[in-house]
Amino acid sequence: MATVEELTDRIRQAAASGESLSRTVKLDLKGEGFIHVDGSSVTNEDRPADLVVRVSAADLVRLGKGELDPMRAVMTGRMKLSDMGLAMKLTPEIQALFERAV
Repeated sequence: MATVEELTDRIRQAAASGESLSRTVKLDLKGEGFIHVDGSSVTNEDRPADLVVRVSAADLVRLGKGELDPMRAVMTGRMKLSDMGLAMKLTPEIQALFERAV
């Protein structure tokens, strides 16, 4: 399984190689750490964000690989979102970022 540092590096490279997200996103990796994405800036700081996604690192990898459906992850409690409406709006941007990160 990828470490938080490896995931951060992959997301950092993906954010630098394509269009950046239009809003800030924080991935809360359930006690394993944080990944904060603000445009092309990607850090492990626990900073405020427009959207907070709480998900395990293992499930984040599964989401990125398309092995876990995001809606199923939310419905089963494996992923929690701070703002469902904003998450739906950002879905294409987040998917594009994760596809570049895999």
